[in-house]
Amino acid sequence: MYSSKSSDRAHKGSVAILSSNGRLQLRFSYGGKRHYITTGYPDTAEHRRLAEIKAKEIEKDILYERFDPNNLDKYKPKAALSTVTPVTPIHKQQPSLADLWGKYTDYKRPSLSPSTLAKDFVRVSRCIDLKLPSKSLSEAVAIRDWLIANKTPNATKRLLTQFHACCDWAVKSHLIRENPFIGMAADIKTPKGSSEDTDIVPFTLEERDRIINAFKADRYYSYYASFIEFLFLTGCRPSEAVALQWKYISPDCRLIRFEQAVVISEQGLVCKKGLKTQKKRSFPANDKLAELLKSIRPETVQGEEKVFPSPENHWIDIHNLTNRAWRTVLSKLDGIEYRKLYQTRHTFITAALETAVQKPDGTVKMLDAKDVARLVGTSPKMIYEHYAGQTRELFVPEF
Repeated sequence: MYSSKSSDRAHKGSVAILSSNGRLQLRFSYGGKRHYITTGYPDTAEHRRLAEIKAKEIEKDILYERFDPNNLDKYKPKAALSTVTPVTPIHKQQPSLADLWGKYTDYKRPSLSPSTLAKDFVRVSRCIDLKLPSKSLSEAVAIRDWLIANKTPNATKRLLTQFHACCDWAVKSHLIRENPFIGMAADIKTPKGSSEDTDIVPFTLEERDRIINAFKADRYYSYYASFIEFLFLTGCRPSEAVALQWKYISPDCRLIRFEQAVVISEQGLVCKKGLKTQKKRSFPANDKLAELLKSIRPETVQGEEKVFPSPENHWIDIHNLTNRAWRTVLSKLDGIEYRKLYQTRHTFITAALETAVQKPDGTVKMLDAKDVARLVGTSPKMIYEHYAGQTRELFVPEF
């Protein structure tokens, strides 16, 4: 097993010096047991002399009965005891953007609405997982550049804002040391765009009536005619109309209470209490609207029943309705440019501001911005900025 060379023939109580794989060892017997001590020295003449010193030390301790077989380290060279193995520093792997976004979503989940989670957060997650060229935080600049090249300025700004918020939370949570997305969103210049509430291209009242009649006559989508007419006659948000139940409509159909909305969640369509900008609002029905509601009300109705159920008696999916029924019916109407379903709301607001109301005493009254804002659940400021200023004809009085 060993290639051994002893300094002299071993005798009782003596220590032999052996060479094993080019390294010197000390071998001796004590108490009926054989012991080996590795010196760590290479097999050279100089190191053999050092090994001999250690061997004599052991022999003396055995001779003077100072030898302790349980403490052999005292005979090992310090170099052998403190052999240093170079250690590569262990760097904790930095979490990826996908990892952080998942944790950030879980952190935010209790405080977010189902629709925000399902739309905004899922959209960001899909972009990270399926679109971005890298998920590494060290590639933040490359991520920004890819967004600029492949997304609109608005989308780029939104995504960088979300990434910044996520990493800011991660820094505060001691998951990462620094936020690589600081300042990136602020550098993105966006054009003055339009949201659903400010993209206002209303239908005329003639176009409104043509659309309603087209739904009533359509072979496939006549089922939704009353729903479309209700949107035009109330100006409510589609999500509010979908969530309407008969318990929120007075027996004479003259008063409607909007108190909930159907939104998209991670689990699908869900009905949530409260509206977009308020907890609830009441809406007085005019004759035309009251007659519409009476015409669709079942003879025996339970309060929990939906006013506008889907054909399968579920919540209407506005996304599917828009892409199928709404788009199909409008495509058949010559002279009517396609506009989103949300324009039913803008059509009502515009008509409400422009149509005079004759009072019982014969006087004529125009609804002002505050009146219309109360009816549709928005702010007078929104009405003034986006409707009243555009619908009122300007003129210079004589003075």
